[in-house]
Amino acid sequence: MLDIAGEIPISGNVPLCVAFRPGVVNLVDAMARIEAKSATGVVEMTPLSPDAFHVIDRIQLPHDEFYLLLDIDTGRDLLNVSPEASLAIIERRGRTPLTMEEGVALTTQHPELLTDKKDYNCIQMAGSRKAGDQRIPSIWFSKGRPRLGWCWDRNVHTWLGSASAAFRLGEATR
Repeated sequence: MLDIAGEIPISGNVPLCVAFRPGVVNLVDAMARIEAKSATGVVEMTPLSPDAFHVIDRIQLPHDEFYLLLDIDTGRDLLNVSPEASLAIIERRGRTPLTMEEGVALTTQHPELLTDKKDYNCIQMAGSRKAGDQRIPSIWFSKGRPRLGWCWDRNVHTWLGSASAAFRLGEATR
């Protein structure tokens, strides 16, 4: 649906994002490039690091180092829903959950997701997890700056929604 100016409203949604495969971009450096409210982002995953998280098996990433995510939903309707339950909802809708790297790419390009509570929400990336436990990477605004951290996949939050995309566009994985 178009608004009066002929633009697509994006409350909670982003039409397009350039994403990257795991290992292509240093996530600590990428988070430092995210600026919101005059503060730069940090990684706070103690006792872990971003390297502890991996793309879940059922996600097929494009072969390209960089690719496009189309029709990204920050998960506004999944606030107060655990990432575990959100993943099932996302998949039933025929969508794909964002990976940690995709979430960092999204917030780098759209830092307003972290601070504009009228139109957006902070995000969880249910497409990545720490092997062997229930930690899900998340990005939120806390202590005056953007933060990449983790939450338990069975916990609910009023400010974190599980983000998803309609699809990834790039060369198919071989």
